[in-house]
Amino acid sequence: MKAVILAAGEGQRLDPLTETRPKPMLPVANRPVLEYVVETVAEAGIDEIVLVVGYKRSRIQNYFGDGDDWGVDIQYAVQEKQLGTAHAVLQARPYLDEPFLVLNGDRIIDTSAVERMASSCTGEVEALVTVTSVDIPTRYGIVDLDGGEVVEIREKPPAHEASTNLINAGIYGFRPEVFDRIEESIAGTHGETGLPSILNDLAADDAVRAVRYDGRWLDLTYLWDLPFLNGQLLEEVDAPNVDDATLSEDASVADDVSIDRGTRVRPFATIGRGVSLGENVSVGAGAVVSNAVVMADATIGPGAVVEDAVIGQNATVGANATIAGGHGDLVVEGNYHEDVRLGGVVGDNATLGADVTLAPATIVGTGATVETGLTLDRQVPSGTEVRRG
Repeated sequence: MKAVILAAGEGQRLDPLTETRPKPMLPVANRPVLEYVVETVAEAGIDEIVLVVGYKRSRIQNYFGDGDDWGVDIQYAVQEKQLGTAHAVLQARPYLDEPFLVLNGDRIIDTSAVERMASSCTGEVEALVTVTSVDIPTRYGIVDLDGGEVVEIREKPPAHEASTNLINAGIYGFRPEVFDRIEESIAGTHGETGLPSILNDLAADDAVRAVRYDGRWLDLTYLWDLPFLNGQLLEEVDAPNVDDATLSEDASVADDVSIDRGTRVRPFATIGRGVSLGENVSVGAGAVVSNAVVMADATIGPGAVVEDAVIGQNATVGANATIAGGHGDLVVEGNYHEDVRLGGVVGDNATLGADVTLAPATIVGTGATVETGLTLDRQVPSGTEVRRG
């Protein structure tokens, strides 16, 4: 059996971090999210993978190569235009002639989910979909069941229409005949075609069966998901994961952290719980970092405070700058999200000057510069220079 992993999307809801990398390559505990998916598939005993790539695909292909480092054989199918997940699966057709699995490249799950789906995907029904329960089902596709059969998948319905907390977990099993269904569906539309639409067509013919899953299910959709996922994975760490880094004896470092090679943590700095420091990061004397993802080559100045945050690659947080953490409100693609836990995001190659303060949920775009001493409570577009006056 082969597994198709969808990794072609841009991830606009994670802007500005996805301006320079595809969404599945965002780091969690110092490894791309996609790497966890590949490892899970390999651990489930599936050694042939088709990665569907598109947006900035070289970042993925250069990292994973032929898959040998993970004990799998990886082939690549290219989705040139982002026309939905069903269209993405269709690109893998030349590599598939038997029942196969499909997984999203941005969701971290347990090996048991893939094992159970693989054992269930015998070709007896046209399609299988894994369902799981979540606290806020309206963020996802709610699945209505009749026993074990899927009746309908409703994408992000309003809260008053959410009759169940069961959602589409994004793991599918298909027979190759699904490609004909996808082609027929795409021929009838000029926009994107998602797999839930195909599943609803199949469900009308009683051809979709649900497979229940109650294990770990971590989804990367919004900026505030990144420090949350990072913290969840680091909870499994019993001692600091330090890879050839230099930590001052006077620094304080929590157990559940990941510190990559070449990183320096200077005297009296505090690295709190749930922190990942990428390669060649510099944390200045007396700085405090907690519940944060700090990407490679970033600099945290002396005395700075960085909490509930994401600091992009080669970004600079100046001396005594403050990203204090907490909750704020954020508009993403025209939708208002209230009281999300996100201290702030500093995009790749951006610079916060000394004594800058970010209000919760403030986003500083790629390559932006914020002058010394300013307090920001609004979004800063990429490439912008913010000065006094």
